[in-house]
Amino acid sequence: MGKPQGAGTKEVKPSANRKPPRAGMGRPKGSLNKTTTAAKDAIAFAAEELGGGKRLTDWAKEDPQNERVFWGTIYPKLLPLQVSGEGGGPVAHRIEFVIVDAGAQAV
Repeated sequence: MGKPQGAGTKEVKPSANRKPPRAGMGRPKGSLNKTTTAAKDAIAFAAEELGGGKRLTDWAKEDPQNERVFWGTIYPKLLPLQVSGEGGGPVAHRIEFVIVDAGAQAV
């Protein structure tokens, strides 16, 4: 009729102390992901083959829009993600926004 109960199956009882041998090991702290490293290497190689820094400079000088892209998009990627003031404090304590009437003339 059917299989006898328990045939072909193995019952494993749960245990709070049971873990795989290398559970929680993960990648060592500070090591880079191999895929990310390979991608960065490929991009650096392509940049050098396309003319490197000299070519990037020439491109930025070709058009004011290119220079705007360089300063607004490319260069900021080199800056630190977090900036702090003296002693680790904030850079600015207060920011004020002023509405300027475009039709008004300066005196």
